[in-house]
Amino acid sequence: MGFQRILKDALAVKQRMLQDEELQQNIDRTVALLIDVFRAGGKVLFCGNGGSASDAQHLAAEFSGRFFMERAPLFAEALHVNTSFLTAVSNDYGYEAAYARMIRAAGRKGDVLVAISTSGNSPNILNAVAAAKECGMTVIGMTGETGGKLRDRCDILLSVPSQVTPRIQEGHILLGHVFCELTERGIFGEEK
Repeated sequence: MGFQRILKDALAVKQRMLQDEELQQNIDRTVALLIDVFRAGGKVLFCGNGGSASDAQHLAAEFSGRFFMERAPLFAEALHVNTSFLTAVSNDYGYEAAYARMIRAAGRKGDVLVAISTSGNSPNILNAVAAAKECGMTVIGMTGETGGKLRDRCDILLSVPSQVTPRIQEGHILLGHVFCELTERGIFGEEK
């Protein structure tokens, strides 16, 4: 009984996503932005905590490695993968500053930050967004239904219509796979 209930809940969230016109428009905007950034030689940086950090790393790898097709790599990176940097900066400046500091080092005008937070209220993510804005980056936020404080700080918001963390995270990876696939197709064409 537990399995069926969880699966039905997950499917219900995905059905709400399918019917959410604003979300669909924001996916279209995300794909157009990512295509433009990569074609211009820019990069996409990702950040998140816990499961969202795993999603950040996963999605960055889809761009820098490959998604469906054999093609040139695209510059994408998750900000937490350098553990020496992350632990040193967290020790010296506090964890809330770690992602913001890396953005100031690596982010450039025209680059993109994908900030992932199920609540939309993580201090280190909000600080990363502020640093990205200072650098002239465009910010895509991935959140849950309410969007939290992140809602009003992003250029594009991809909010999963749920307040349940596992369902939000499932929605994030689905949305990430959608924008990875559509961006790859948009840049490199359909796989032959």
